[in-house]
Amino acid sequence: MEEREWSAGQILGVSGSYWQAFALHAGVKLDIFTHIGEEVLSASEIAQKMSCESRGLTMLLNALSAMGLLLKENDAYANTEASRSLLIKDSPRYIGYMIMHHHHLVDAWAGLDRAVRSGKPVRKRGSRDDQQRESFLMGMFNLASSIAPQLVKQIDLKGKKNLLDLGGGPGTYAIHFCLANPGLKATVFDLSTTKPYAEKTIAEFELTHRINFVEGSYIEDGSPGTYDVTWLSHIFHGEGPAECRMIIAKTVSAMAKGGLLFVHEFILNDTFDGPLFPALFSLNMLINTEKGRAYSDRQIRKILEENGLKNLRRVPFKGPNESGIICGEV
Repeated sequence: MEEREWSAGQILGVSGSYWQAFALHAGVKLDIFTHIGEEVLSASEIAQKMSCESRGLTMLLNALSAMGLLLKENDAYANTEASRSLLIKDSPRYIGYMIMHHHHLVDAWAGLDRAVRSGKPVRKRGSRDDQQRESFLMGMFNLASSIAPQLVKQIDLKGKKNLLDLGGGPGTYAIHFCLANPGLKATVFDLSTTKPYAEKTIAEFELTHRINFVEGSYIEDGSPGTYDVTWLSHIFHGEGPAECRMIIAKTVSAMAKGGLLFVHEFILNDTFDGPLFPALFSLNMLINTEKGRAYSDRQIRKILEENGLKNLRRVPFKGPNESGIICGEV
């Protein structure tokens, strides 16, 4: 990789970039964008709607305006087009849940130096409360909902009958694969804490007759049934290499001959020094998991090859944050 030129200002900009992040987090946490909605309101009017003290709120409104997330004119504030689309809660493109998930990770990231020294996470696995779980699952649902409609068009499942969405969370990909393939049925396999969210989203798309939810752990339990397609989206990065090999071995044992297995991940290059998001995401796994990390293209292919998968190929898809898909045949 070529050496990047840095100025002191650029380095300090990166160092203080969390100021903008925290202003955004506060705006979403306080639901400022939803309170403004389609109106043009003064700070005092917004404060009254929020039952909030006006001095601090005015400072935050000004900062959000400086960031380009609000429009200010004659001491009144309005949402930008992007804020109306992405930051108002009743918008179908709302990303506030994922923003709050980022907010819930702040304490862990503040301990990154300790995680680097010890090689151990600073956040206990399974420590999410209900609010944090909702932010994570619904954040994943909203992001996947923006990706899946285009992604499924690039994956040919003609003639396939049964899809396993392993660790499928709220079932977003299972939903969109079924919408794109009328002859397909799907099983979402995930922890019991995920079930209420999955059942709700599946019902909203009127697919309860084609998608079922099975409770279980892909580490501790086997995959039920037999499938000709398996979809693993963002499963690898939470586990170590040995666990990934075990997951693939279990999955392959539940697949029909000629079945297709897809791994969707934030994929590093084979020298591990890019792209930027997967490299940073590896640190996110360091502070949050015992063995998790981002994997390179070569590492994922090797795990699949070791479990007998053939005709490995990279699907011509590039998602947000450098996500990619590697496919193999059983």
